[in-house]
This record gives sequence, C-alpha cells and structure tokens, in this order.
Amino acid sequence: MSEVPRTKEAYSPPTPELGPGQTSYTSITEKISGIVLTRKTPIPWFLAVIFGVQLVAILQIAIAYLLYEGVGIWGLNIPIGWGFAIINFVWWIGIGHAGTLISAVLLLFRQKWRTSINRSAEAMTIFAVMCAGMFPLLHTGRPWVAAYWLLPYPNSMDIWPQFRSPLIWDVFAVSTYLTISLLFWLLGLIPDFATFRDRAKNRITQVIFGMLSMGWRGSAIHWERYEMASLMLAGLSTPLVLSVHSVVSFDFAVSIVPGWHTTIFPPYFVAGAIYAGFAMVLTLMIPLRKLYGLEDFITERHLDNMGKVMLVAGLIVGYGYFMEQLIGWYSASVYEGFMMYNRMFGPYGHMYWLLILCNIVVPQLLWSKQVRLSTFWLFVVSMFINVGMWLERFIIVVVSLHRDYMPSSWDMYYPTIWDWALYAGTIGFFILAFFLFVRAWPLIAVHEIRTLLPIGKKKDG
Repeated sequence: MSEVPRTKEAYSPPTPELGPGQTSYTSITEKISGIVLTRKTPIPWFLAVIFGVQLVAILQIAIAYLLYEGVGIWGLNIPIGWGFAIINFVWWIGIGHAGTLISAVLLLFRQKWRTSINRSAEAMTIFAVMCAGMFPLLHTGRPWVAAYWLLPYPNSMDIWPQFRSPLIWDVFAVSTYLTISLLFWLLGLIPDFATFRDRAKNRITQVIFGMLSMGWRGSAIHWERYEMASLMLAGLSTPLVLSVHSVVSFDFAVSIVPGWHTTIFPPYFVAGAIYAGFAMVLTLMIPLRKLYGLEDFITERHLDNMGKVMLVAGLIVGYGYFMEQLIGWYSASVYEGFMMYNRMFGPYGHMYWLLILCNIVVPQLLWSKQVRLSTFWLFVVSMFINVGMWLERFIIVVVSLHRDYMPSSWDMYYPTIWDWALYAGTIGFFILAFFLFVRAWPLIAVHEIRTLLPIGKKKDG
C-alpha cells in the first residue's frame, strides 16, 4: 500500500506573553517602577481622583444623614425590606471575585498570562469587598448596635440568637475572604517593594518602601518561603472563590420567596461573580493600558483570554436564566409561574429585558476574535456586563419581593436620592482607592513579569 502524502501545515508561533519592547530585566523594571518613582503623573489621573473625592464627599453626607435619621430615608416599604443595600452588597461582592480567581486559581494551574493583570485584579478585589462591607452594616441602621451583637465575647447571657440567621454566614464568609485576599495581595507586593526601595532616589521614599519590603533581600531562602506561602494562600483562596458567593446566594435560597427558593443559585451566582469581576478588570485596565503605555505587558493575548473567560461565564449565566424560566414552568407552582411572568411583563419588565440585552445578547459579540482583540469593543461589552449584573441583582431582590403572596401587601419600590447617593459614593470610594493604588504602589508584578522573558534575554548586554 502506498503511503498517503502528508501536507505540511503552516506553523503559527504562539502569541508572545510580552510585547517586543520588553527585552530585559532592566527595561521591565524601569517601565513599571517609573509609573511610581520617576514618571510625571498624567492629567487624567488627577481628573479621576477629583471625581472620586467628590463622590466620597457625597458618601460621607449620605452616611451621616443615614445614621442621624435612620433607614427610613431609603425607599424601603413593607414587602421590600431589602433594597439598594443588599443589591449593591451582592454586586460589589461579585466584582471582587475576579481578583482571587486570577491570582489563586490561575496560579495553581500555572497560567502565565495572569501575571500582567493579577496585581490590579487583587487590588480591585480588596476595594470592592470594602465597598460591599459598608452596606450590610448600614442596612442595620445603627451599626454600633449590630457590632455589639456580633462581638465574640463569652455567651453567658444567651446573646447570640442571630447565629441562627443565615445572614451571619455572610459575616464569616466575607471577612475570611477579605483577610485571605489582603494577605495574598500584600505578600505578592513584598519583592516589588524591595525593588522600589533599591531604585528610589528620595530618602523618604526609600524608608517607606524599605519598611513595606520587610527586609527582603532576594535570597534563595526568601524566594523559597515566598513560593511556599503563595501556594498555600492560593490553595486557601481557591475554595473561597466558590464558597463566598455560594454563601451569599444561600441568603436567598433558604427562604420560601418565589424567585429565591431555587437550588441553582450557588453555581449561578459564582458564574455571575466571575462574569462581573472580569468585566470590571477590563473596565479598569483598558484605560490604564492606554494611559501608561502598558501595551507591552497587557498584550492582545491577555485581552483575548479575558474575553474568552467572560464568554464562557456569560453562557453559564444565560443557562441559569433559562433554568429559572424552566423551573418556574415545570414546577407547576402558581406562585413561581406568576413570578416569572411578572419579571418579564410586570411593572419592572423593561429592566428584565434590558438585563437580557446586557448579559446575553451583547456578550455574544465575544465569539468574534476581532471583538476580543479590540480594546474599544471589549470596553463597551464590559460596561454592558457591569450594568447587566447590577440589573440582575435588582431583579432578584426587588422584583421577587414587590409582589408578595398577599395582594394586599403588594407595593412598588422607588429608590430615593439617598439610595443613589450611597451607591454613587461607594463607586467614588472604589475609584479613589484604585487610582491612589496605581500612583503609589506597583500596578504590575515586576518579579512575575520578569519570568516571562525568553531564556538568554533576561539581562542586558
């Protein structure tokens, strides 16, 4: 038998991890450290900080008036005891998931493309969780009283009845998530702090970064312990990615409210959190990539991979929407059927269809590689997803509550100016904190980027 002739396939080299402008340790270090140490601060940075400061001022006014007057200033009523506070809490927690996923999960799977975006994603996680933590405390109306009941002092007077509530699960889950994420973030910064310490010209800057680097000298034992601690924290963080938002979804799932009482919520919420988190990473990194000229570090490969992750997460979220409809129909429950009908064609029906547009229709553009490689279209799609995920939380919380079992208790929910002020204030806090981080600390992990250099090009000359 004659052999079948083999055709030569065209070889396509893999997409490089770094741009062509980065060829040595020195060029990488100078480019990243220059943002903090030597480079002139761009004007858009000042505009973003001024905008954030103004919104933080609004946040302070809203909190002060809330503590003085009580939660009656919000648009809450009898059937809708959960309003903007819980909506925004779940939304911010979801945004904070991408940082841990990029840092921990992708680290365990040895995905090198994470190195250019993990530092900013970790910072985003910390600030998003801080924003989220404000809302449950303020939702109590008197946070100092809530803190009194949550303090773990000896239970000699039977003062822990709140431990029977599923809401206490959030306290443990979110506080653990914040602690692990903060440790993971600060640990990764130590080698870069040492690099900034050695390159700083100002004595005050040297002292500050010297204290932050905690005596790092880059010895073999330092790197060994660093790698061990990173893997240990990554192993602790990975279950948290799945557990934290699952616990948040249990607040809804353990109830008997139509629209909440469903077992699909935990995986559905986790996928939505990854969806929202990656969208926010792109929303922040695309402008910063252009502002600081980081195209050599955040390459087309990073944009393409993040677009693929968002596409997969979006398909899972769309599947969750379909299953909600199916369960509402298949259960043959009058209440579940009415709830789904009310979502689509009720007073808030326009918000449901806007949600479908933002979270399902528009992200289908990510099937196109041209869209995934375009910073403009990626930014547009990510903004749609940010809006869509907030609408999803609104529909889950409000639309499920405003038509209760008893028609006599039906009512509409109209957020007041103080609801919007508190929400806008947390956005300002997030923007201000993130841009201060960009200016003061390394935006990209210097020591991890160096590992991406080809062998033989790691040193100059």
